[in-house]
Amino acid sequence: MVHVPGGPFVMGTDERAWALDNERGAHEVDLPGFYLDKTPVTNRAYIEFVEDGGYEKKKLWEPAGWEWITEEGISEPKHWYQKEPHSWWTQRFGFDEPLSMDAPVVHVSFYEADAYARWAGKRLPTEAEWEKAASWDPKTETKRLYPWGDEEPTPGGARANLDQLAFKPAELGAYPAGASAYGASGMIGDVWEWTDTEFYGYPGFESFPYPEYSEIFFDNGYMVLRGGSWATRPGAIRNTFRNWDLPIRRQLFVGFRCARDA
Repeated sequence: MVHVPGGPFVMGTDERAWALDNERGAHEVDLPGFYLDKTPVTNRAYIEFVEDGGYEKKKLWEPAGWEWITEEGISEPKHWYQKEPHSWWTQRFGFDEPLSMDAPVVHVSFYEADAYARWAGKRLPTEAEWEKAASWDPKTETKRLYPWGDEEPTPGGARANLDQLAFKPAELGAYPAGASAYGASGMIGDVWEWTDTEFYGYPGFESFPYPEYSEIFFDNGYMVLRGGSWATRPGAIRNTFRNWDLPIRRQLFVGFRCARDA
């Protein structure tokens, strides 16, 4: 894990040329110190949770999550299956292949991510924690547009897995030049990441171009996702970009990383 010291940072942006309404406006948030996983949780790590009976331990799950996996008969991430015991495979775009052990786990719901974090003795990061770890430069006390700085990602570039070129998450360590100032890697591209924050409007929020774009989803059970995935266009993602979905969604290219208090 990487350590993110306590203190204020600027969350969101006042930019109006490219930022969407739910990213505005910029406001100061003062956070206590915390630790964040240096990388997203891998398939290898998640298999340990599955094989330790994580889907069978009610104490790990939020009540709504436990009810959901029980009713739906869910016992592993979407598209996972076993050809034989301890041999995990996945179906991707109609093709079967062995799981890449050192790639981020994908197609997990918020409830699954939250249960794993509890099993691991950690928790999911808040949206503010995620954005500080991705965007804040503690040396200059300024905000970066991307984890590595303000230079835009390029298709097939050395900083992030984006633009539908790989058709899957890369293995950990594939993009060292994309790390944030705190040393967290993979925060842009590979997989969207769940946060433990319900989608809401920032102080001074003004809907644009119409309330139905963001506002009607606020405070309505949607959880915030951050960071984009391998399928995200480079021009559509940045540290302040906010995605959101219901906590049961698994069809997205979504994974997560864990946090804990300092």
